[in-house]
Amino acid sequence: MLKTVNRVLVGLTGLVLLALGVPVLAVGLGAKAPGWWIHQGEDDVLLSRHERTRWHDSDWWWPTVFAVLALALLLALWWLSSVLRRHRLAEVLVDTGDGEEALLRGRAVEAVLAGEASALDGVERADVVLTGRRESPRTRLRLLLEPQAAPGDTLHRLTTGPLEVARESARLRRLPATVQLRPVKHRAQRVL
Repeated sequence: MLKTVNRVLVGLTGLVLLALGVPVLAVGLGAKAPGWWIHQGEDDVLLSRHERTRWHDSDWWWPTVFAVLALALLLALWWLSSVLRRHRLAEVLVDTGDGEEALLRGRAVEAVLAGEASALDGVERADVVLTGRRESPRTRLRLLLEPQAAPGDTLHRLTTGPLEVARESARLRRLPATVQLRPVKHRAQRVL
């Protein structure tokens, strides 16, 4: 979802900047401006004196301007932090037992966990994402359950099977997991 929001916001920002920038550039380079363009000549200003002072005496104007600008700043900072934040763990640090450490690729661990979870009885598909730090990873699993699957049994088999094996294999003290179970959408069966 964040990828979609990111692409839409970048696209809209680009279109707005292009729509505002091309007329200004064209007029600045000496092109004759049509009557409907914002700027009419090289000496034209973005906001005239009348436009700048029209709401100056209104009590609501400046608080509204500052509130809108503060909201825009907060949204821009939220967007920037969500884009810069790494959602997936690139590697997991493993204690080899001989005083050395090894690195496992995060995507490899995700693929193995997803394969093991998908092989469980009652699971149609599994998606796994590793998050956290490389010394203490966390897992997020989304399991798509088949219609006859019992969620409690599937969750028990997942925690005592693939998650426990992954924790022991990587020699981690703990491997916290967030599991989201969803049923497969299917048509109702008729009973005769």
